[in-house]
Amino acid sequence: MGTSVRNRTTAAAASVALLAAALVAGTSPPGVAGTDRPAAAGARHAEGPGFAVVRPRATPAHWALLTPEKWDFERGQVVLTEPGTAPTGPRRPFEYAVITQGPELGSLVYRAEVRIDEAVEVTNRDVILVWNYQSPTRFYYAHLSTDNTIYPHNGIFVVDDADRRRIDDQWNGSVGAAPAITDADWHDVRLVYDARRGGIAVFVDGARKPLMTATDTTFSGGRAGFGSFDNFGRVRDVLVAGVRSR
Repeated sequence: MGTSVRNRTTAAAASVALLAAALVAGTSPPGVAGTDRPAAAGARHAEGPGFAVVRPRATPAHWALLTPEKWDFERGQVVLTEPGTAPTGPRRPFEYAVITQGPELGSLVYRAEVRIDEAVEVTNRDVILVWNYQSPTRFYYAHLSTDNTIYPHNGIFVVDDADRRRIDDQWNGSVGAAPAITDADWHDVRLVYDARRGGIAVFVDGARKPLMTATDTTFSGGRAGFGSFDNFGRVRDVLVAGVRSR
């Protein structure tokens, strides 16, 4: 699977700049138009007024680690080596790292390759993508899990100075979207957020149809990140492109 995932990742990275530019112009529905068209120019050259591309390296200089001793950097990977511990205050993810490179973004496209390192036999295993992070108790996150049968698993959530709240369309009270990750392989994930309309879409492994969708306008700017609710895993090839929020 590794080779095919890498191929899909390359194609997804090529389209990030085009979709993010459309978000700047307010012309593209989130997660629908433009997500699979190749960009006319590479993402590295797409910056312009009100627009930015962030490609953090796997180094402490580009990531703020909630608990530094639980993280490592190796071969271009940002690695959460062990589960975090439950924080005081609102119920929310235990451990994450936030990108410090570049400006804060509102509308954005966030793509990366992720892997869950927790044993496959653990059904509630997960990693999370964080975006519009403003503080430890104010941010969005997409929970990518093997389990989809309980409220906190495999969905889209908002933490707004209160316990995390599930907002995705797929959750029906007893089951959500199909499990995002069920193995120990790398997976390409692309998240699209339109801060104007509140549209959110999460795609896995180059799929044209989003695995998860939601609509929410609680936050319109902040930073992106990676982590796990209470497990551990890793991320590589991170690219975030979108509208500068400040």
